Amino acid sequence: MAQHRRRDVLKSGGVAAAAVMVPFARTEPAAAAPDAPQAAQPRTIADLTLSVNGTRHRLPGVEARVTLLDALREQAGLTGTKKGCDRGECGACTVLVDGRRVKSCLTLAIMQEGRSITTIEGLARNEELHPVQEAFVRRDAFQCGICTPGQIMSAVACIEEGHTGSEDEIREWMSGNLCRCSCYPNIVDAVADAAKVIQR
Repeated sequence: MAQHRRRDVLKSGGVAAAAVMVPFARTEPAAAAPDAPQAAQPRTIADLTLSVNGTRHRLPGVEARVTLLDALREQAGLTGTKKGCDRGECGACTVLVDGRRVKSCLTLAIMQEGRSITTIEGLARNEELHPVQEAFVRRDAFQCGICTPGQIMSAVACIEEGHTGSEDEIREWMSGNLCRCSCYPNIVDAVADAAKVIQR
């Protein structure tokens, strides 16, 4: 009985696979159907202007697919808003649009023209921290800091919406913002503290 070497078996297997695939091989690309639609080119906006933190930012040449998060970070130079999951799950990119919480990684920049956008850079006044920022520092409500801008922006809205009646209520209304360092007890304390100051 003949002995089969491993190399011979592999060679014969490769030849057999090639022989099977030859009938399906295409020697040249098929011509496109005459009525086939052309691939859509991304539309650009020549004069997109965003009102961010009370300042108008003119962003030329913004593609229609650009998210608010990328427009803020890469074109307006406001890098305080963080890109976490980029899928709307973690809340690190939370900003306020007309006072409402928005996950900027899921929001198109061109849809925000004419609206008032507030980012983490817009909270402090004349180098005086916002009460929520002060409370986060005082309560040590952050570690790595990636989620902190989104947590703070969400906390500002949570307080303004009146959802700080109890720790459970704060947890519920802050649940869209994840902290991978698990600083949740300190975050809840910080929101409660800031609410007392703001609502006085």
